[in-house]
Amino acid sequence: MAEAQEQAAGRTRGEESEQEIKARKEREKNELYALDISGVEWHSAPGTETHEERVEIAYLPEGAVAMRSSLDPETVLRYTEAEWQAFVLGARDGEFDLEPAPHNGGVGAE
Repeated sequence: MAEAQEQAAGRTRGEESEQEIKARKEREKNELYALDISGVEWHSAPGTETHEERVEIAYLPEGAVAMRSSLDPETVLRYTEAEWQAFVLGARDGEFDLEPAPHNGGVGAE
């Protein structure tokens, strides 16, 4: 029955509507924030001193990641594997560089 309804809506099996995607992402976020992370191991960039401000990350189940500032360790952001992958790929590509460069839309870009 559900398969027939999907076909009638013009979708094939495995495709999600925008509403279904939003609902799934909301469920994933709720599950992620429900995790007890009190015992996770936090990592920061090599070479940073414990008294310096730094970003710390912890690896969570299913490829998820938690992130916090060393100055405010009680405030923790959590990202699904897909969100973290998108961020890492964007950072590698220079999307978040403070100084615009030709490859990310800055001066000299064509």
